[in-house]
Amino acid sequence: MARMTMIEAIRDAHAVAMERDDTVIVMGEDVGFFGGVFRCTAGLQKRFGVERCFDTPISELGIIGAAVGMAAYGLKPVAEIQFADYMYPGYDQIVSEAARLRYRSAGEFTCPMVVRMPTGGGIFGAQTHSQSPEALFTHVAGLKTVVPSNPRDAKGLLLAAIADPDPVIFLEPKRLYNGPFDGHFDRPSVPWSKHEAGEVETGYYEIPLGKAAVVREGAAATLVTYGTMVHVALAAVEESGVDVEVIDLRTLLPLDLETVTASVAKTGRCIVLHEATLTSGYGAEIAALVQGECFYSLEAPVLRVAGWDTPYPHAQEWDYFPGPDRVRRAIATVMEG
Repeated sequence: MARMTMIEAIRDAHAVAMERDDTVIVMGEDVGFFGGVFRCTAGLQKRFGVERCFDTPISELGIIGAAVGMAAYGLKPVAEIQFADYMYPGYDQIVSEAARLRYRSAGEFTCPMVVRMPTGGGIFGAQTHSQSPEALFTHVAGLKTVVPSNPRDAKGLLLAAIADPDPVIFLEPKRLYNGPFDGHFDRPSVPWSKHEAGEVETGYYEIPLGKAAVVREGAAATLVTYGTMVHVALAAVEESGVDVEVIDLRTLLPLDLETVTASVAKTGRCIVLHEATLTSGYGAEIAALVQGECFYSLEAPVLRVAGWDTPYPHAQEWDYFPGPDRVRRAIATVMEG
């Protein structure tokens, strides 16, 4: 075991995968010599050479398109998009090519590629460096979508994503790169070295895609979330004094619905929390599934706590960010139902 930040855990996952499998390559803007804008690929080019870790032109369309071709012909590319906000020029390639390749070729070709993207806010990145576009990927048949909440999960999930025979969107909450963040922006930050999930196994291990984690057991209500909001949820629950069960989905697609419904059947109440905008956000899918699967267990309507339906603001970052205060109010509301 070793203490790692999420950046270091992601970098270690790359190195372990590349050491085990010569077909694994890393590509993207500045991922080679510079080591990535967040340093997640630092040292990989020096260790594995310029043919396996290389810089690309500033073209998301080109990065994804090239990765699809490489994957179709036997390589396992891990492509980095510097910020999830910049993936839109490459979205057509993700949806029309990567996600459809197995189906349209009747299984003759597969697309074993991973697209890594820093996502979410909390760093004053404003509207073009703070978006959470996960719902745009979970809507697309043929893609898997992963959002880790800590270094241990980040490494295991990334290794599982690289090993997967189909395309995986790997969204990394940038606010968690160097430490857990519970939404209390006015308090000192906590490093991963002081958190139990900062202890990461050395060597190769996988965390299966499609398996959620119950990070806090409870009996009064269920709070379903992922990414940065896991830590916000835990802080809000402790401050509320209500015995709320917290589920970290880890993988949005495939979804571990069994863990969610088992919890809601036990508690009778459900809150869904995410940072992305409310309307048509991923939380709407969870709410609909819970309503359909757990109707006779529910003691109150399913509540959603999310970002507002606006571009991510700069000056009003903490009004937009779904912090512990908003979550505590939702807990109080659902308990009244």
